[in-house]
Amino acid sequence: MLAVLKNEVRGFAVIRRLAIRFQSLLRQHDETKFEKWLDDARGCGIPAIVNFARTLRVDILAVRNAVTESWRNGQTEGQINRLKMLKCAMFGRANTELLRARLIPIGELLHHQICRKFAIRRLSPSSKEHLQGGG
Repeated sequence: MLAVLKNEVRGFAVIRRLAIRFQSLLRQHDETKFEKWLDDARGCGIPAIVNFARTLRVDILAVRNAVTESWRNGQTEGQINRLKMLKCAMFGRANTELLRARLIPIGELLHHQICRKFAIRRLSPSSKEHLQGGG
């Protein structure tokens, strides 16, 4: 299939090569390869790739940090995306109390399931105080 795409789709081989190089430089955290990749992408003649390279140049400092740093904020972005989706689904009704009601019960349910599995019970305030040496 790959050979057919390379032969039949104009520019496919160039796009594939650039994509593989981009993935490699992200994994290796190599900023020098990134500069070369940007130059090659801008000069490839494929409008989508040229636009992508131009867009990366708009916030080049953030992109360089993404290339050179090993940490990512994917978890944070995922949670933000989930909250936005919930808010959008509840359009016009998404106040803080309703969002809390939609999100917190899941955590409470998991907590109760864990407690049941390990036969752990929630401690009353007086029991907690007793265990901490206050009573």
